[in-house]
Amino acid sequence: MARSSSLLLVCLLLLPFAGQAVLRIPQSYAGGTPTAGTPAPMVLPLFYTPPNATKQFPLPSQPIHLQRREMPEKSSSAVNAHMRLYDDLLTNGYYTTRLLIGTPSQQFALIVDSGSTATYVPCSTCEQCGNHQDPRFQPDMSSTYEPVRCSVECTCDVDNKQCIYERQYAEMSSSSGVLGEDVISFGIESDLQPQRAVFGCETSETGDLFNQHADGILGLGRGQLSIMDQLVDKGVISDSFSLCYGGMDIGGGAMVLGGMPLPPDMVFSRSDPVRSPYYNIELKEIHVSGKRLDLSPSVFDGKHGTVLDSGTTFAYLPKEAFVAFKDTIMDEIQLKQIPGPDPSYKDICFSGAGSDVSLLSEYFPAVDIVFGDKQKLSLFPENYLFRHSKVRGAYCLGIFQNGKDPTTLLGGIIVRNTLVTYDRHNQRVGFWKTNCSELWKRLHFNGLPSPAPSPSENSFTSENLSPSLSPSEPHNYSLPGQYRVGVITFDISLSVKYWDLKPHIIEFTELIAHELEVGVSQVRLINFTSSGNGTLIKCAIFPSGSDFFSNTAAVGIITRLIEHRLQLPADFGNYHLLEWDVKPPKRSWKQEHLLGVLISVAVILLISLSAGLVWHFWRQKLQAQGAYRHVEAAFPEQELQPL
Repeated sequence: MARSSSLLLVCLLLLPFAGQAVLRIPQSYAGGTPTAGTPAPMVLPLFYTPPNATKQFPLPSQPIHLQRREMPEKSSSAVNAHMRLYDDLLTNGYYTTRLLIGTPSQQFALIVDSGSTATYVPCSTCEQCGNHQDPRFQPDMSSTYEPVRCSVECTCDVDNKQCIYERQYAEMSSSSGVLGEDVISFGIESDLQPQRAVFGCETSETGDLFNQHADGILGLGRGQLSIMDQLVDKGVISDSFSLCYGGMDIGGGAMVLGGMPLPPDMVFSRSDPVRSPYYNIELKEIHVSGKRLDLSPSVFDGKHGTVLDSGTTFAYLPKEAFVAFKDTIMDEIQLKQIPGPDPSYKDICFSGAGSDVSLLSEYFPAVDIVFGDKQKLSLFPENYLFRHSKVRGAYCLGIFQNGKDPTTLLGGIIVRNTLVTYDRHNQRVGFWKTNCSELWKRLHFNGLPSPAPSPSENSFTSENLSPSLSPSEPHNYSLPGQYRVGVITFDISLSVKYWDLKPHIIEFTELIAHELEVGVSQVRLINFTSSGNGTLIKCAIFPSGSDFFSNTAAVGIITRLIEHRLQLPADFGNYHLLEWDVKPPKRSWKQEHLLGVLISVAVILLISLSAGLVWHFWRQKLQAQGAYRHVEAAFPEQELQPL
């Protein structure tokens, strides 16, 4: 769901476990850092989402009690479920992870949202669903799918005798459908075994939900329908989860469902589940260049307090706090102030800082946020700035005034390259600066995070990305002068014979798509050549939903290839990247005949005034579609009462 500031749902109608708000706060929790005899965490990769979405927080409603099957006994050993994150904040506005549903499994890219308690995907019966990343869920194709019948307390579709849900969001988008139960898997890299869980099967969606590229929502909030609550109730994970978002230019990251060993220098803030239905923290002070802003701590405690939301892109402060922060920042910065990327908004932007993220601290001040127990989290410039989309080397403040709402809302930009642990068992949230794009590897292979002092060390710059595969070159990649890429091709060699590989071509294609974080339909295996005991393969990656890859997306794919990040099962042997190439987007008919088109339009304009007006408004519409926008205020979601 495209969102400028957040992804919080407004729950209209349903079970309390279907909303982006806290529907029911458990009286006890089973988790935290795993110890002997407690289940271990599940780690999932994250993906990125657009910065132009607004999120609202739902209010708690009366809990709905579902009849449950007998739950398995508590796991006797800790299990880590590692899942990657995909996408990034500026390009997409959200992060996604991959979830598999059904038998055989059907894959979906779901937005990771700590402000939501509902998980849902488009259903094959949906008459009003957008064109998303993956095919819709087909209940009839899953041998393990069961509808949630109206024998439980829920809103019921009398004709079909099946529980239904409906969600409406503040930006006027909505989701509705039926509730089903099926086997949910967390990927081949996760140690957590597939589990049965209840989720929403969409039959209608509107607004940003309809237009977003991601398939649906993965709800991590508190509530019976939350994937977290369901897994905790089954005793398969501890009552804790962690998210780690990549940096300004890299994106990606990792997600852990369940407890995990925490770094000794992690900074914590108390999170009161009674104070607010959302994950909140005790923000008391903000320091700029070591100087405390002259603000009363109560300014951060209005309405819902200070809410931490993984589905929100930017950060939003109450008016008094925003003015103090903005004025102090502007006094500290000696760069030239320039207009923002969209004249419709009064963004505060500066030019002249260059493109290297690791050098931004030379131009922008350090910012610290202080919690109730005086613990301090230091922010790098990438934690409060976003790149100007039209001026190279320019940056804009990613912290805005939250309209007239006194709530403080901290979105993903604040926690770039920060491991955030939502320790629900101990009612606290922990923060630890690290390189989130590399954290996935450390979690997957070592089981423990390791420090990465500068989160910008591996950030991409726009210096030089060359097809050269020399391992001695620095890891600063970009595509010089190439802002759009049509097709990415690469040749790899596998240490298995072609005849052994042939029966597994489809599986191999799916693995390539998974590792490069693209859809299976985007991957084409163009040619196979037998070479001794190995196989040479030429592959092509095509864009999905448009005629080109953005520079950021192309660099992400190429980097995973160059740095040999593909993790293939042993059955496919070892692989070696031989070469890669990028091709520009194919020129459309209009581009090929641009002059003729312009002449024809000019003739039509002269002949008919009405046609001229049509052209004028059509052109304005096209320009508006690509316009950058952010919300003027971000409010907590409101969960509406049943209709």
